[in-house]
Amino acid sequence: MATTISSLAATHSLHRRCCRSSPSSPSTPARVSFRAAPPAAGATRARRRAAVQVLASSAVLEAPEELATRKLYVGNIPRTVTNDELAAMFADHGTVVRAEVMYDKYSGRSRRFGFVTMSTVEEANAATEALNETEVGGRKIKVNVTESFLPNIDLSAPEPEPAFVDSQYKVYVGNLAKTVTTEVLKNFFSEKGEVLSATVSRVPGTPKSKGFGFVTFSSDEEVEAAVSTFNNTELEGQTIRVNKA
Repeated sequence: MATTISSLAATHSLHRRCCRSSPSSPSTPARVSFRAAPPAAGATRARRRAAVQVLASSAVLEAPEELATRKLYVGNIPRTVTNDELAAMFADHGTVVRAEVMYDKYSGRSRRFGFVTMSTVEEANAATEALNETEVGGRKIKVNVTESFLPNIDLSAPEPEPAFVDSQYKVYVGNLAKTVTTEVLKNFFSEKGEVLSATVSRVPGTPKSKGFGFVTFSSDEEVEAAVSTFNNTELEGQTIRVNKA
């Protein structure tokens, strides 16, 4: 029996614990149980060090507001600009961490804007000063830090929209930029007729645009003129769609 126990212990690297029968019952076979060896102290310490390192790295993750000071909005870029070309535009002003052109998920076409993240706030500021309002491919681009790209708006108390005057002479305006307000939309279409009213559709209770709106006129001729003139033109850096509503 001793030889058998030694063989098993050597094969499985296990500690053995033998519970033999009492001397008064020599005929009862001995029972042998095995339990796995506890992990080595060195392995335990290594695991603990790894856990501490993970916690430490998680603690220093950059806060979103800090990232926003290095992330730049780049608007009104040509449709042909790629991610690599966008990065190259900013490479002279620091280290480009990431550059991404935004594309329409349905058409696959560039939405004529993108985002560039620089490695430091100083580089982001330098790139903004150097590149904002400069021409790329015949277009004057817009460069802003993302945290200040949109005006500061109190989401808890959005300003009420002017009352919309409906009419049978109405157009639908789609693919509106997030920056387009009702006043901007009305002024834009006033060039081709007497605009009775305009509205930008928004998420209820917030100033967030849904990306479309309506404009009403006083005659069918003005509607036809608005569609033929403004469909597939640009408003606030995006190509809008205009159709009879």
